[in-house]
Amino acid sequence: MIPKVTVIIPFYNCSYVQQAVESALAQTYPEMEVIVVDDGSTEHTGLLNPYIDRIRYIRKINGGTASALNAGIQEARGDYIAWLSSDDYYLPNKTARQISFMLERGAWISSTNFNFVNERNEVLMEAPNFSFSSNVELLNLLKTACPINGCTTMMKRQLFEKVGMFNEKIKYTQDYDMWCRVVLADYKFHYLHDILLHYRYHPNMGTLTHQNALMREFAALQAIYSDRLEQRRQVLLTGGRTH
Repeated sequence: MIPKVTVIIPFYNCSYVQQAVESALAQTYPEMEVIVVDDGSTEHTGLLNPYIDRIRYIRKINGGTASALNAGIQEARGDYIAWLSSDDYYLPNKTARQISFMLERGAWISSTNFNFVNERNEVLMEAPNFSFSSNVELLNLLKTACPINGCTTMMKRQLFEKVGMFNEKIKYTQDYDMWCRVVLADYKFHYLHDILLHYRYHPNMGTLTHQNALMREFAALQAIYSDRLEQRRQVLLTGGRTH
C-alpha cells in the first residue's frame, strides 16, 4: 500500500489560486488529497468553485500562513505533508518524484530545486544554488539565509509530533523557524536537485510587500538560532549523527 500525500494550500485573496489548485489536482501520484485553507479571504474565493468537489475546503478567520498550515496539518489524512502557496504551482510529477526519492532514503523531510516564473508563467531563472548534501552544509547555510523554499518541501506527518507545529506568532518567516528546529532535532534534510516547482515572482507577493518586516523578523530569529546552529554543526563534524 503506497503512502498518501496531503498538499496544503493556504489561501488569502490570491488571484492565482486556480493554477495552484489545478497543479495539485493534476499530480501523477495516485494517493493524494488537496486541502485549501481559506485564511479569511474577502476576494477571489469564487475561483475555487470549480474544484470544490475535488478538494477539502477549510475556512477560518485570518491568522496568517502558519495558522493556515497548522489548520491543514490537523485535518490532513496523509502520511506525508506538502505545502503549496496559492500563487505558485507544481510540475505534474512533483509528488511522485519526491515521495519516491524519500522512500528510497527513509527520509523524514526533503526539499527540491525550483524555477522563478512571472505573472505569465514565463521562466525567469533557476533558483540560486542553495543545494546541500548534508546537514553540516545546511546548518552553515541556515546561519545566514533561508535556503529552503517551503513549497518544495515534503515531510512525514509524524515530524510535527517530534518538533512541533509552525509557530503562529511568527508572521513571515515561520518556515525558517521550522527548518532550524528540524535540523536542531537532528533530522536529516534531504535535497533533490530536480526542478519540481514554479515559484511566482510578482509585485503583490508577500516577500516583496512585507520585505522590511520580514527582514526584521528574520534577524530576530537569526539571533536566537545562529549560535545553536553552529554548535550543532560542530557536533556533526566530530561524528554526531542525524535521524
